[in-house]
Amino acid sequence: MRPADGEAGEDLAGIGHADGADSGRDGGNPQTAADDGADAADSEAGEDPSGNGHADGADSGRGNPQTAADDGAAEPADPAGGEAGEDATGNGSADASASGGAGTGAGGGSEAAQLSEAEAELAAQRYERERIARRKAEREAPVEAGGKLSGKAADLLAAVRAVESGKSAPAYFDDAPAVPRRPAPEAPGAPAAEPAPQPPRTRPEAVAASAPPAERVEAVRAVLVRGGAPAELAAPAAAALGEDAAEQLAEDPWRLLAVAGVRPNQADGFARALLGPGAGPADDRRAAALVGWLLEQAALKGHTALEAPALESALAGYGVPAPAEALGQAIAEGLVLVFHEPVAEPAARTPQDSDADAEQPVRVLVGLEGHALAEESLADGLARLTGTFTGEGAAAWEPSAAGAGAELARAAAAHGLVVHTGGEAARAEPPALAAAAREHGLRTCLAAHAPAPGAVTVAGLLAGTEGPERDADGRFALDLLVVLDAPQLDVETAAALVESVPDGARLVLSGDPAVLGSAGPGRVFADLLAARVCPQVASRIPDPGPIGELVSGIGIGELNQVDAPGREVVIVPVRDAGEAVHRTVQLVAESVPRTFGIGADGVQVVTPGHGGSAGTRALNAALKERLNPGPGRFGGFDPGDRVVHVPSPGRAVPARVVSADAAGLHLDAAGARVVVPKELVESRVRHGWAVTAHQAVGARWPAVVVVLPGDAVPALSRDWVYTAFGRAERHLSVVHGVDQALPRAVAEVLPKPRTTRLAGLLRGLAAAAQERPE
Repeated sequence: MRPADGEAGEDLAGIGHADGADSGRDGGNPQTAADDGADAADSEAGEDPSGNGHADGADSGRGNPQTAADDGAAEPADPAGGEAGEDATGNGSADASASGGAGTGAGGGSEAAQLSEAEAELAAQRYERERIARRKAEREAPVEAGGKLSGKAADLLAAVRAVESGKSAPAYFDDAPAVPRRPAPEAPGAPAAEPAPQPPRTRPEAVAASAPPAERVEAVRAVLVRGGAPAELAAPAAAALGEDAAEQLAEDPWRLLAVAGVRPNQADGFARALLGPGAGPADDRRAAALVGWLLEQAALKGHTALEAPALESALAGYGVPAPAEALGQAIAEGLVLVFHEPVAEPAARTPQDSDADAEQPVRVLVGLEGHALAEESLADGLARLTGTFTGEGAAAWEPSAAGAGAELARAAAAHGLVVHTGGEAARAEPPALAAAAREHGLRTCLAAHAPAPGAVTVAGLLAGTEGPERDADGRFALDLLVVLDAPQLDVETAAALVESVPDGARLVLSGDPAVLGSAGPGRVFADLLAARVCPQVASRIPDPGPIGELVSGIGIGELNQVDAPGREVVIVPVRDAGEAVHRTVQLVAESVPRTFGIGADGVQVVTPGHGGSAGTRALNAALKERLNPGPGRFGGFDPGDRVVHVPSPGRAVPARVVSADAAGLHLDAAGARVVVPKELVESRVRHGWAVTAHQAVGARWPAVVVVLPGDAVPALSRDWVYTAFGRAERHLSVVHGVDQALPRAVAEVLPKPRTTRLAGLLRGLAAAAQERPE
């Protein structure tokens, strides 16, 4: 592997330089992009829960996280595994910032200094101009947020704004959410744009529909002010709690935990201010609110349930004196649901084994009703598809199945549900299957997580803006649905999709099990593979070329040196984050276009997180300064800026800024016009020259630059590296500043597990079906 433009390179296993070329670094001391107030690595996590586990079970990417203090007591460990990282929605995990503070309510404290997302972009741009001009490692001081507040109220407001804008959480946040909570209820997979053939039209993301009435907001504001909380939380609290929000907060101040970004110690302070000294850890209302909050935090990491002992331990860590009784009370009141799941796969019962069920070990799981219903609905829907499939037309279809994807075609012809696995090269098989099905007169639809040739998006399909119409029963008018990028399906999206497939139709779920998982809760694809209740077709098509060889090795835990005579893979070693930013800009703007004839628009930068000295914000500021300089007059954006639009959690739509007016920010997303209301620009639009791996999953570019600064080490895992490196088609540059941490992550750091129920539900339904008489 040789470095582009004569830059020095080294093999991916960290064994020396690829050749004797000069490193090409600028003379003098390279600049670092960090100062005393710099963000720590805002890393996206490993397997996600992601998104929620990221969330996908994300590993912490924040170095040494600071603990939160409530009256001097450290916050307990996260029951879901303490993962942290990049928000899979693309807008979120917390940057670890040096912010202090305890609960809300009266009391002193340091004044919070938090940047909004747009302000962060502008600050980064100003810093980059200064760094380029003077070669000094200094950053401008952050702009204050909530400047009229002080102490704990300012801390709380800054915390909530941080989560809503997808930037860093203060020190009193758990390592927890790899993904921020959804800011407001929204239809799953709401479309980002109208289909391209239609004329552009304003399509603001429903703000007015979800905005609470002014009277409700004012009533909530009065309660918040009485408890010492910032009045700016009135609107999100009113939206989260519903019609009687003010009454709920007055009677049960811990309901404030329903607002994204609020922590238990802050809710405790608010409760003490409203209720007096009697508002203590033993309050039943506090315990009930904590049970729900802990399960919500677990969902942000991809878990759909938690084991009861883990939840009880977490409650004890937050000072609940009798956690088992508190959990039992929450179950009795219907706040959460309890499940007894067999530890082993259920075996078919025999007359000699009539007491097998009583002896079978079980684990006790506790979950929120929404996730429980979604998993049960999904399991029932998958069982329905296998049970109602008749195989009509299979005999006529199967003999014609030949060539690439023949095994998949034969399986789909004879079964109602099929799982297909493989790497990037295997993505050619599902479209071939869809084409063969259409030749035999089957109504067929191909859907993908991200825009793909010949496919609709899953979000557009569910929203009704793409794909087939629905019949009188509300189900798709089709005979075969083929879904690409199936590992990106969270449990709620998958349940809605399967519910929409009619009886007797075929469903094929295709994807690469080695990539990062879904941003939302659940591990649908992995659970379906583990349950083994339907045919599984593994593609034998290898990914071609040096990049394919490299990525295939990563998938089995080996970071091999590959022969890249055409500079398909180049390693660019760097000494610090400042040099990493400099080298990245050089690669995107000069080296790759000159060496490979790939324009800057065809080069995508991928990095572990949004924050930090070489995260997406710093990289995007530098790339904007070089590729599309401007004052950022539209909330930090200028016409021509490359951005990603995140209309809903887990979706990142590439776009270009066109203009802005009173209606909002106008974007061009592959020819479709999107108007993002100004109220949502800060939280849903980011510059897109550099993205995280979760934002990049499902898409590929002619050239990819993966940036691995030293502070990214905690975020690295096998699935993250596999996903990031696999986004490149023709050329991959790795800006390498993590030394042996890269091969160690590939070999040893596996995705964090998620606690889910789907696999057990599917096995139970399959066993029950076998016991039924024919």
